[in-house]
Amino acid sequence: MRQRYVLSPGFIYYVSLVILLYLPVFLLIAFSFNDSTVLVFPMKGFTLRWYGELLRTRELLISVRNSLVLGVLSSLAATLIGTMAAIGIVRFRFPGRGTFLAVAAMPLVIPYVVLGVALLVGFTEAGIPLSLWTVGLGHLVINLPYVVLIVAARLTGFPANLEEAAMDLGATYWGTLLRVTLPISAPALVASFLTCFTTSFNEFAVAFFLVGTDNTLPVYLYSQLRFPSRLPLVVSLAAVIVVSSILLLLLAERLRRAGQPSMWKGEA
Repeated sequence: MRQRYVLSPGFIYYVSLVILLYLPVFLLIAFSFNDSTVLVFPMKGFTLRWYGELLRTRELLISVRNSLVLGVLSSLAATLIGTMAAIGIVRFRFPGRGTFLAVAAMPLVIPYVVLGVALLVGFTEAGIPLSLWTVGLGHLVINLPYVVLIVAARLTGFPANLEEAAMDLGATYWGTLLRVTLPISAPALVASFLTCFTTSFNEFAVAFFLVGTDNTLPVYLYSQLRFPSRLPLVVSLAAVIVVSSILLLLLAERLRRAGQPSMWKGEA
């Protein structure tokens, strides 16, 4: 007898959610190949000229360079500081530990627009001129909670007696940190960096308030939306950014899961 498959409500809900989330992304990618400045169906034809225009737009290339440099530097700083904070939270008990964790996670619940305005007021009152450096500091603030949570989850995933065994064999604390803790946590560190880089590269609200004369890529894209003739170029660039961001996040998640040997989970 032929087996009959019944669609469960959970499966229907899941498919509907996927379509709702990713249909606009697919439409964005499809329109990036449209041979027209009007984004409507039916499309006029298939073309790659909008992608060619991306490489010939000087202001665009400068904004991409700014975002890349900003993303790498702020992500490195966030990964370094966040890792130290995560080690302190997981491996040590000190007064105010809960308060410190709550304050560190606060940027996750504060809207980026509010955070951008607050940082703008703070930099203005301190007499600090707006530039890519101020944007980098803003991205450092919003990226720290991601690093702390990812690295802290990794540190709690392997027993602390591995570090104790290394110190019993004569290693110093710092030697144990460099030779045991950080190598075991390497997948989480790379995942944290990639997550921070993706967040920084795509972030708009904080950058909009803190950027000076040098635009980041999201701010440049927003400025181009005022010109209808530039819309296909913006769509093509947005398609590249979306696909690249998805690939980076998938890689970050794979790396986060990679450093979890079965023996640390109590499995044979």
